[in-house]
Amino acid sequence: MRYVLAYTKTYKSSASIALILMLLELVVELVQPLLMAKIIDDGILQEQYSVVALWGGILLLLSLTAFAAGITNSFYASRFSQGVGYDLRRDLFRQVQAFTDENFQRIPTPSLVTRVTNDVIQIQNFLFMFVRIGLRAPLFIVFALIMAFTIDVRLAVIMLGSVPFLLVFLYFVLTKGVRLFRNVQTKLDALNTVIRENLTGIRLIKGFHRQAHEKDRFSERNDDLVKQNKRALWLVETAMPVVMLGMNVVILFLLFFGGEWLRAGDLQAGEVVAIINYATRILFTFSVFTFLIMVFSRAYASAVRLEEVGREDTDIAEPSSPVTKELQGSVTFQDVSFERSGECVLQEISFQIEAGQTVGILGETGSGKTSLLHLIPRLYEKNSGQLSLDGEELENFALLPLRKKISLVPQDVHLFSGSVRENIAWGKEDATEEEVKEAAERAQIHSFISSLPDGYDTEIGQKGVVFSGGQKQRLSIARALVRKPKILLLDDSTSALDAHTEQRLFQALNELRCTVFIVAQKISSVENADTILLLQNGRLIANGTHEELLDSNDFYREVHATQQEGVIS
Repeated sequence: MRYVLAYTKTYKSSASIALILMLLELVVELVQPLLMAKIIDDGILQEQYSVVALWGGILLLLSLTAFAAGITNSFYASRFSQGVGYDLRRDLFRQVQAFTDENFQRIPTPSLVTRVTNDVIQIQNFLFMFVRIGLRAPLFIVFALIMAFTIDVRLAVIMLGSVPFLLVFLYFVLTKGVRLFRNVQTKLDALNTVIRENLTGIRLIKGFHRQAHEKDRFSERNDDLVKQNKRALWLVETAMPVVMLGMNVVILFLLFFGGEWLRAGDLQAGEVVAIINYATRILFTFSVFTFLIMVFSRAYASAVRLEEVGREDTDIAEPSSPVTKELQGSVTFQDVSFERSGECVLQEISFQIEAGQTVGILGETGSGKTSLLHLIPRLYEKNSGQLSLDGEELENFALLPLRKKISLVPQDVHLFSGSVRENIAWGKEDATEEEVKEAAERAQIHSFISSLPDGYDTEIGQKGVVFSGGQKQRLSIARALVRKPKILLLDDSTSALDAHTEQRLFQALNELRCTVFIVAQKISSVENADTILLLQNGRLIANGTHEELLDSNDFYREVHATQQEGVIS
């Protein structure tokens, strides 16, 4: 909870004003029973209606003051809670932007969505309720008992005797509620995972006619969430009837003994009314406690989950004295190894690439091709060995300047909602119209864009649902080229292109003054590369030109012959 509470310091002025106004409401609430007792004893019973008018007017004035204080308190409480929520979402989003692959494995995407949205809302609700009525509840119980003792010690002792039992019961509900509501949030994560998988894979689900299976899977997760929510809510909702039963029993005792002592002349009617008033308000306060317990239980569970995200170590350290020279694009791997989730992905990879060269990377599925690419912009962190750019160790480069000089086109194409122009210019914020069109021409997509009704202003849906796979790939390549990178990483990014378009694309890339890494499944896609890296089971088993590998490597010859047969047939 400390992690979340640290954010309240920024809004301590709003919180302080809200608490002061809340204390004003508390004082009025504590004074009201005494004024009512005075009106009854000194006014109504004595038939002194001027006294009734005087103290009644004061009571009305105090009530209006408390009303104004409550309205103003709500304003500052909202300002306080919403401000903390805004800052939490902002910093959590920034933290997620720095997440590595390992971080996403520990806290998956659906859980992150729930935490940044639902969990932050739970914190906001708790903070609002705390400065609005949360602190007033325990204070009122304490001071109401004190005020009761100033009226009549005997009746106050009866009230006091019930309070410890109720507090112990509420503490039990609180501790168990925190655990139950934490389970609720976990079940919500599981449900969100199913929803996300279904929305992203809806075409696959329909293609395999698996709607019934997915409905069952969703129903199972939904049922788990409902059951867990019922358990948590049942616990909290049961607390209120128990508390009300206890306090009503106390009020019956107060009425019985108060009536006896009133007939005996040991008490005045106004004093009995004041004591009953305090008891009734304490009863209401305890019922508020049960609601606050639910709010706090949810908030505490959410605070733990938010702290897990906020304190997650991104494992990427910035250098104290970063390299300032302009990146040219030469890349050197020297005995580089990389593990993910304890499993070795790359083992002692060594090669050297000069700036401006084109590098092809071939290998079976799972051989480590994508992981090798992701090491260069530090999307992954190597475990051992030395990875250098222009002779400088990769760790000596500041992340932001480094990644501005490297463009990655991943396997899974992702386009954003907006226009075609905005999607291409996304790679460079200040890209001019000419730069956007130049990038599109190099990516072999300019002609297609020009044929659209609105050209570069054509709106596309999220992930480019109106485009074919090859068109999406070329738009992604254009987005990478618009920033004029020194190192271009193409991770199987031409698989949906026909041979003629792919050839023209590679010819255009040869005109660029940048180092190009091309992961491909077909040898024909990389046979003109300056160097071809051949990976197998995370190891570099051979490297050289197309001709050199045909002469020296049996595995390469076998793959080449197989693919040639496929082309001929």
